[in-house]
Amino acid sequence: MTIQSPVMAEFAPNLQFHREGLIDLCGQWGFAFDDADLGMLEGWWKRADVFDKAITVPYPPESKLSGIGAPGFHPVIWYHRTFQTRKLARDERLFLHFGAVDYAASVWVNGQCVATHRGGHVPFSADITGVLNGEGEQTVVVRAEDQPRDVRVPRGKQDWLEDPHAIWYHRTSGIWQPVWLSIVPALHFTDIHFVPDLINARVRCEVRLNAAPIEPTRLTLKFGVKGKSLAEQSVMLADSELCFDISIPQIEHGTYRDHLLWTPEKPNLVDAEITLEGKMPDRVKSYLGLRSVSVCNHLFLLNEHPYYLRLVLGQNYWPESHLAAPDAAALRKEVELIKSMGFNGVRVHQKIEDPRFLYWCDVLGLLVWEEMPSAYAFSSSMMERLSQEWMEAIRRDKSHPCIVAWVPLNESWGVSHIATREDQAHFASALYHMTKALDPSRPAISNDGWELVESDIWSVHDYAPDGEGLSSRFHNREDMEAMLKGMGPARRRLVLGGRELGDKPVMLTEFGGLSYTPKQGDNWHGYSTVSDPQEFEACLRDLFLAIAASPNLAGYCYTQVTDTEQEANGLLTAARVPKLPLETIRDITTMPAAIMPQEKVDNARRVARKAAGHE
Repeated sequence: MTIQSPVMAEFAPNLQFHREGLIDLCGQWGFAFDDADLGMLEGWWKRADVFDKAITVPYPPESKLSGIGAPGFHPVIWYHRTFQTRKLARDERLFLHFGAVDYAASVWVNGQCVATHRGGHVPFSADITGVLNGEGEQTVVVRAEDQPRDVRVPRGKQDWLEDPHAIWYHRTSGIWQPVWLSIVPALHFTDIHFVPDLINARVRCEVRLNAAPIEPTRLTLKFGVKGKSLAEQSVMLADSELCFDISIPQIEHGTYRDHLLWTPEKPNLVDAEITLEGKMPDRVKSYLGLRSVSVCNHLFLLNEHPYYLRLVLGQNYWPESHLAAPDAAALRKEVELIKSMGFNGVRVHQKIEDPRFLYWCDVLGLLVWEEMPSAYAFSSSMMERLSQEWMEAIRRDKSHPCIVAWVPLNESWGVSHIATREDQAHFASALYHMTKALDPSRPAISNDGWELVESDIWSVHDYAPDGEGLSSRFHNREDMEAMLKGMGPARRRLVLGGRELGDKPVMLTEFGGLSYTPKQGDNWHGYSTVSDPQEFEACLRDLFLAIAASPNLAGYCYTQVTDTEQEANGLLTAARVPKLPLETIRDITTMPAAIMPQEKVDNARRVARKAAGHE
């Protein structure tokens, strides 16, 4: 039995924090390039005549679906549109929300600046009640600045050159996630988070309000499963923040436990409704998954049991819309395709993904490693920008049951001298500790791939062209530990500072990267090449067999889901067409892992059930 969360509403940009009556502002907006950066001097936020183009929001102007399709350098762009609003009651407030604007945004409503924000992958909101022109038509203008050559901003895989090179892609500027309005009470929730504590049969609830109540106000939280009550609790709230526990005694008993806990195989979800009482109540709908993640004894644990991670690297990039999804359905399809290939998780690479993608990972059962987009030059401004945006990402996403690891840095990008410069090593350590302070319930990896400082998992990137190379490094524990303490396959130190390896798990978090041999003149980047599907399958089997046979690897991450621009090393094409039959890929990726002897038993049982017609 799978307990489903609410069905995706027609417009629901974030079902982990959902109010009724949201007003969608996506669609046609006026648009203008401001290459000379004159808009601020000329007061474009007060004008309509300069918006000589139309753009479809939320697609970036570099993309085809935006209707603009201009991939060149345009550091400053402007948006304009009008919307209608009804008359607000005295205790109502109208908020304007942006899912993500890359990179720095300024927002005006009716000629008044209501918000500025920096950070291209995270949301922000503005209370626009005080600038409304009564009821009726209102005007919103957005200025977005994304300096393409500034490598001190967290940009991920977005190229700083005009044409994509190596492993970097076309840019995604401006608005690239939904825009919407919501009407809320004067006193309202800004944050709601849930942290399951399975061992003690409870859930830690963290709430934040926009202000402290004038007098203590009752807060009521209800958990339900398929319309039936699971738990309910009321507390009095006298401050703007409160943490409290709610007991879930059912998870103490095996009779209920298997039907309540969240796993990729059984993605059971619990509905949540939280209400702040008062003259005008605020009611938010959410959901949670009852699950725990941890590491010990060289293993990754899900719900206190060993669990083998079969991840695939997801760039989550579409040719026609870049980082933005073509539509909400494409986000669900991406999750379904990944699961159909036998993977139980995805490492979303260099991108803070749309909450709607995380929703489908929660509902359909797909683990996620969330990774901060990198900057590429170390400086004080880079540290400030990356730290702030990473904190905002964790704040938005920490209640998703699908997320099982945080990755603030990748392959020393932005900290290229971390092995020899103390300031860069301290920054990586600080990011790890900040991440653990914000969310101690999940593992964190300081610098995925190599040159690791404090980390809960020793993660290694190894693009060996064959299984023999992987076996030589990961099959014998003594050989593997010698590598971890010394130089890795990418000619980089792996674990820095003489840190003890302890009993932390080791994972191969990038490998493979197989692509078909490029033709003369192709814009291509990859690792190993194959000539045809038969060789592709044989090479895949060779690599995955070596990994499955290792008694030391607690999981892996294959590069990658799809071909992405010149990186033609996906299991699927950029159009999401499999290069091998999905069943063949699944057979390869799900080989029983030597580190998990029980997997052979599970596999034999699965084969028997399938033969008997039970699956």
